[in-house]
Amino acid sequence: MANHSNSSQPVVQGLAAHEATYNGFLNGSAGAGIVCLYVLVALVTFRFMDNPLNLLVGFGGIIVGLITSLIGLRAGGKWLLPVVVLVVYGLFVANNIHMS
Repeated sequence: MANHSNSSQPVVQGLAAHEATYNGFLNGSAGAGIVCLYVLVALVTFRFMDNPLNLLVGFGGIIVGLITSLIGLRAGGKWLLPVVVLVVYGLFVANNIHMS
């Protein structure tokens, strides 16, 4: 038979596993958001950069963004490197776009 106790204390089982899953979800969401920002900057590069190397700069930025985001994810959610590289990439693209 099952043990039915009338204790007022809640039964907490697997709380450590739940917290690990939650932290993994938050880290994955942050990484996916940063990758989306890299893609957004690359799309601006594809459209507004008149340089003949716009495809190289756009796809190169996406690849570098994926690599730095994976490094940040593997480091346990240390997002300083991907964010700094994203800001440098965005400033480079902003400096080289030509609105016509």
